[in-house]
Amino acid sequence: MDLNCDLGEGVDPWTPGERGLDARLLELVSSANVACGGHAGDARVMAAVCAWAAEQGVAVGAHVSYDDREHFGRRALDVEPAVLRSQVRAQLTALRAAADAAGTSVRYVKPHGALYHAVARDQRHAGAVVEALLADADEHGGGLPVLGLPGGLVLDLARAAGLGAVAEAFADRGYRADGSLVPRGEPGDLLTDDEAVADRVVRLARRGDVLAVDGAAVRVDARSVCLHSDTPGAVALAARVRGRLADAGVEVRPFA
Repeated sequence: MDLNCDLGEGVDPWTPGERGLDARLLELVSSANVACGGHAGDARVMAAVCAWAAEQGVAVGAHVSYDDREHFGRRALDVEPAVLRSQVRAQLTALRAAADAAGTSVRYVKPHGALYHAVARDQRHAGAVVEALLADADEHGGGLPVLGLPGGLVLDLARAAGLGAVAEAFADRGYRADGSLVPRGEPGDLLTDDEAVADRVVRLARRGDVLAVDGAAVRVDARSVCLHSDTPGAVALAARVRGRLADAGVEVRPFA
């Protein structure tokens, strides 16, 4: 099982010489979704996260988003596909430079926030993201896989274009009975109890499902599980998940 985490988003104070939140999480996760300028992050932060990821053997992924730092990429935007394609390419280019300098490489792409949900159902925006990845593949060779919601349109388009498509589940977000996530701000949107989060991830690894807020078992065909760095107690949650997975005999390793 892969354990991924959104990093480089500015939660870490980045005090020189001190191990901040991101550095501690990189000791526990196997894949790092690195903010690359759209919703958060800058060249200094990307360089630091990529360097720490390289030290820990953690796979680096581009956490691309709408160009919307003011709202942290969580506002739905009606961006023209050509503009979105350019935004994704620019963010990928920025993270590739940071990863190369750190002696590692970008190994996958995961949309962030509003874009993540849009590309699961919006043909124009899902197509724009895939087109950006195909252009990136033409320039750099190969093709980066996409990490996203199970059944999401962007995963279907990526597969059709010959790119990898990997579905993920969420360790710390509430699920509805239909498999969708509980919108942020609504009751049950976030799980912060370390035992509950660990129970969910172990159940997912063993049974392939998660429990929704109403108690229903929801089938989730996922190769990766996400923990958010801005969830309260994120380090303790990640540590508990790693420990419980080890006890269950589940190896944690990057999918890419």
